[in-house]
Amino acid sequence: MNLLNTTGIFFLHQPKQIHINFSALSFNNSKLSLSTSRAHIQTFRQISGQPSRRPVNRFIVSNAAASSPSLSGSSDQYLDAGSQKNEEMVSEAEQDPMNLADPDSCFCEFQGVHIHHKVFDPHTLSDDVSVTSQDTQETQKTEFPMILLHGFGASVFSWNRVMKPLARLVRSKVLAFDRPAFGLTSRLLHPFSSTSTTNDAKPLNPYSMVYSVLTTLYFIDFLATQKAILVGHSAGCLVAVDSYFEAPERVAALILVAPAIFAPRPANTTGTKDNKKGPKNKFLGRLVELSKAITGAVLRAIMGMASMLSSLYKKALAAFLRSSLGVMLVRMAINKFGVTAVRNAWYDSKQVTDHVVEGYTKPLKAKGWDRALVEYTVATLTDNNGSEKKPPLSKRLQEIKCPVLIVTGDTDRIVPAWNAERLARAIPGSVFEVIKKCGHLPQEEKPDEFLSVVAKFLGDVFGGSQQQEQEMDLKFQGIAS
Repeated sequence: MNLLNTTGIFFLHQPKQIHINFSALSFNNSKLSLSTSRAHIQTFRQISGQPSRRPVNRFIVSNAAASSPSLSGSSDQYLDAGSQKNEEMVSEAEQDPMNLADPDSCFCEFQGVHIHHKVFDPHTLSDDVSVTSQDTQETQKTEFPMILLHGFGASVFSWNRVMKPLARLVRSKVLAFDRPAFGLTSRLLHPFSSTSTTNDAKPLNPYSMVYSVLTTLYFIDFLATQKAILVGHSAGCLVAVDSYFEAPERVAALILVAPAIFAPRPANTTGTKDNKKGPKNKFLGRLVELSKAITGAVLRAIMGMASMLSSLYKKALAAFLRSSLGVMLVRMAINKFGVTAVRNAWYDSKQVTDHVVEGYTKPLKAKGWDRALVEYTVATLTDNNGSEKKPPLSKRLQEIKCPVLIVTGDTDRIVPAWNAERLARAIPGSVFEVIKKCGHLPQEEKPDEFLSVVAKFLGDVFGGSQQQEQEMDLKFQGIAS
């Protein structure tokens, strides 16, 4: 297939850029390789000659990753007659995820997985969010890059409306990537294998929390920075918080949006009266201590048996989910209730446009999406992430020392706002903000309000006068729309 007047833009060591014009360029199973001091990344792309696909007119190669020409698939087909009942997704022929990529999509390889991601640089944005020298002088702020972590069932698409404004706000690059099992990141099936592991090492499960954390830290290196601001949404907040505990020195701030983190109950601060000391009370005290010791021993024995039974149950459940019947049930559930779940996540389901539905259903065209979702579910049930050696997350929240912003919608039907408020109380010094008439997706449903909240938080934490913050808020109005 010939691509005429195609322009390739190679970003090597910024700010230098090399523009290369191609004429009558033909690609056939081309392979592009780029080595850096941090990683060896390979990008593959196949371009077919199907007339229904339009060629992409440029591709970008960054200093640590490559993006080659991608093809946009045809529009997703689904049933939607304006009713929220009995709404189903329609399955289509599954494709290689790279063939479903957008013109600004990028892919890089980490631990044997081709990770789909997008990067926005404030210095290369289009005119609608251009950065002038006057703006730079007026609103010097963080200059920390930002990494966006999506929630369950979502992808890079869920950040589309705020990525460019956020890049302008932080005066640095903003990156979002698809975690394995979601979006357009490649799917690996069980048993897993990785070229980066030795023969004696156990391959890293790409659907585990450990992999998501390591990938997040990898992308901090990818952005060539010492610290980054991590923004998590829903289940992505767990990845953000775990990444902080893994390397707190690499995280400048945490922004948790509708966090799917179980918040601990407030501690009981009511005092107890001191018992009067005496021979009788001492005897009763020792008797109580002996009873507690015996009860504790019995409970430990019961818990050990329960743990063994739980392990056997999890293994049986994993085997069932990986069976043909289990995969079929997962596929049926997603096809039947997927779109309905998306609509329920919004405060006003009537505002969920065809474009939004298409963005969430597009990954269901990727090869192996159903089995990958099964593997993610199995990893969630069976992967303890070394938790037996660590205190529960609810008891570690008070150890977070970096600035934290928690944002929620007042009508979140998936993660109630009261849970987010309780979480804010458990993290010392955190800032809690509620967006009115908003559901589980503030960055999609109320992007202007979301950006204003983030701008104020970053201004308070990293500097900037109140007047500058107000001017920045005014500049954001309409950009997300």
